[in-house]
Amino acid sequence: MKTYIYKSRKKEELYLYLSKKDDFSEVPPSLYGSMGNEPIFVMELELNPDKKLAREDVNKVIHNLETQGFHVQMPPTNDLLLHRERTGQLH
Repeated sequence: MKTYIYKSRKKEELYLYLSKKDDFSEVPPSLYGSMGNEPIFVMELELNPDKKLAREDVNKVIHNLETQGFHVQMPPTNDLLLHRERTGQLH
């Protein structure tokens, strides 16, 4: 399944996955507005259950895309940032 990923203009590390490129019609207006309107296209990605994503459960992303037409990846929490720093995964 293809997905199209956009990043927020307002919140760092807030990403929106869409099932159709540039089609924000399924995204609630409040969510769209919180991203600063006109989110920035980042990449196109082919999803499948065998391919892991860095910070999201690929099966949850696929489910949300199929049922809602979009998926939101929230910024990491402080706990996750601390864990990434301790394990050397912080860039």
